[in-house]
Amino acid sequence: MTFNDCASPLSLLLTRRSGKARDMAAPGPSPAQLEAIMAAATRVPDHGKLAPWRYVLIEDRQRFAALVQQLYLAEKPAAGRLELDALDAAARQAPVLIAALSTPKRDCHIPLWEQQLSMGASIMALMLAAHAQGFVANWLTGPATLLAGLPEALGHPGAQVAGFLHIGTATKALEERPRPELGEIVTTF
Repeated sequence: MTFNDCASPLSLLLTRRSGKARDMAAPGPSPAQLEAIMAAATRVPDHGKLAPWRYVLIEDRQRFAALVQQLYLAEKPAAGRLELDALDAAARQAPVLIAALSTPKRDCHIPLWEQQLSMGASIMALMLAAHAQGFVANWLTGPATLLAGLPEALGHPGAQVAGFLHIGTATKALEERPRPELGEIVTTF
């Protein structure tokens, strides 16, 4: 069941929207589809050819959920069952879960903000590629993105988690959200 319109590049852009991770089901992308989706994430503006982004495909969801809960409890020892259950549920949503890590080069002439924009562009390209393959994607942040030690545990010391990308098949039609009127965001000079 597909709710994406990918008939043309413009319709792809104009119909992309996030699907709720909790509403995604299998199938997710095949290995070949996922490889194409990840390759698209590298086709973004990247001044200096720094590739200031890394991705970690989270395959062992149980291990990842336990890690996130452990790190969360280290910061908030009094965390309740509801908080821990929410972290566990977030780690298990959607067929595919990818951690997106911002890895800017700090001793570089390319400004940090420009490298961070490249990270966002990379994530957006990944989400558009998922949409083009007939899947829905969701970029989520939340408490896990700020956990001390998570980038190190994922093999990227010094990185910052930019979010978690959930990819799967929509189980229902995606809701359209209000978009700004062009007159509100576009001016002339």
